[in-house]
Amino acid sequence: SSDLGVALRTVQLWVESGILPAWKTVGGHRRVAKAAVDKLLSERENVISKATTPDKPFRLLLVDDDQKMLKMLGMAIESWQLPITLETAENGFQALVRIGEAPPDFLITDLYMPGMDGFEMIRRLRADPQLQDLDIVVVSGLTEDEIVENGGLPADVILYSKPVPFRELKGYVQAKIMALQRRGRST
Repeated sequence: SSDLGVALRTVQLWVESGILPAWKTVGGHRRVAKAAVDKLLSERENVISKATTPDKPFRLLLVDDDQKMLKMLGMAIESWQLPITLETAENGFQALVRIGEAPPDFLITDLYMPGMDGFEMIRRLRADPQLQDLDIVVVSGLTEDEIVENGGLPADVILYSKPVPFRELKGYVQAKIMALQRRGRST
């Protein structure tokens, strides 16, 4: 994983989602062919080099009521130099309005917010057939027990605990951009 410049968990997510082809040994260990790693590195370089041509950016919506967190996340994401157009919202209701105007490619949200919280917003998004496949990442300071007490999260929602693991988050977003580019999905 150090060769790829991402955390081990990010590599595991890539393998689980099919972005990085792998197989399991008899003992249950994952193995990845060097050719697959080389191909992924090459694709990542293409994503990074295309970041300088803003002709087809991907839309990312950040949702958090904490202005400092929004600014910190926004600055980190912009420093990645990926083909991303960044938008923000301060609560679930505001986010749903923005999503209704123009659905983003990715959503990164907090859970605990005044007004409509992240739990309710995610429930509403998953109930909408046109938005069921929206990539959602939650970055929260809540414990797993607190999340369960609030109704839990859908299985396809990625959860990162605060403090924000920026390297893992960047690896996840890069992988999703590559997957969207492969499918020809761009705005």
